[in-house]
Amino acid sequence: MSFQKINIKDLQMNPFLKIGQEWMLISAGDKNQVNTMTASWGGVGVLWGQDVVTAYIRPQRYTKEFVDKQDCFSLSFFNGNYKKELGILGSVSGRDQNKIKDVDFHITYLEDVPTFNEAELVFIVEKIYEDTIQPEKFKDVTLDEKWYPQKDYHTVYIAKIKSIYVKKA
Repeated sequence: MSFQKINIKDLQMNPFLKIGQEWMLISAGDKNQVNTMTASWGGVGVLWGQDVVTAYIRPQRYTKEFVDKQDCFSLSFFNGNYKKELGILGSVSGRDQNKIKDVDFHITYLEDVPTFNEAELVFIVEKIYEDTIQPEKFKDVTLDEKWYPQKDYHTVYIAKIKSIYVKKA
């Protein structure tokens, strides 16, 4: 399968559905080693005059090491038929096994950034800002209690959208 680059103005996507319900993969690496993780938190918008995404990664996630080493990473979206595979990719660590091979996904590279042939939509993004969620900044402290009982606060990545690709029909 191959992908076609589209103009961001032609993007037809409901981020609440694609990220929150169908989930996405955050992937990074190089030709030698790739890792990915499933995410259901994120955003798409405009900041600092640029089209951006936000992605959130906990410090213990192996994928974070890959994202931190690269300038760019990908967000890959699927058609909803891959929930089982995305569940595995989100619950198994690439430190422990070759989870990409285990779910029979096939790595491809767009602009030298890893993604998957099985994806229907791919964002290639470049990091422009990162920070760690700070517990003292919560206005609603119940969020800290609910989502961070182990105090493993996410790193927030803001990345400009370099390119968007859709699967060719």
